[in-house]
Amino acid sequence: MDALTLFGLFAVTAMLVCYALEDRSHWFVLLFAVSCALGSAYGFLQGAWPFGLAVRPGRGDLGSGGAAAVAPEGLATEARLWTRLSLSKP
Repeated sequence: MDALTLFGLFAVTAMLVCYALEDRSHWFVLLFAVSCALGSAYGFLQGAWPFGLAVRPGRGDLGSGGAAAVAPEGLATEARLWTRLSLSKP
């Protein structure tokens, strides 16, 4: 395997692990977002730019539903993070 393939394997594995553990701590939600950014970078680097667009975190359309057809799990994760952050304010 070349370095790019190993990078992609790491990014996708990190996404899966962090997604599975995100209910345990808000840090896993943050790590999930970082691993999504890594997965997006991998998608662009290997030439699959639609994958890079679908996975990128922080699309800026939270609540608009615009990306729901592209990546519903990403939108749901962003919504959970937004809810957690909103509820944690004093």
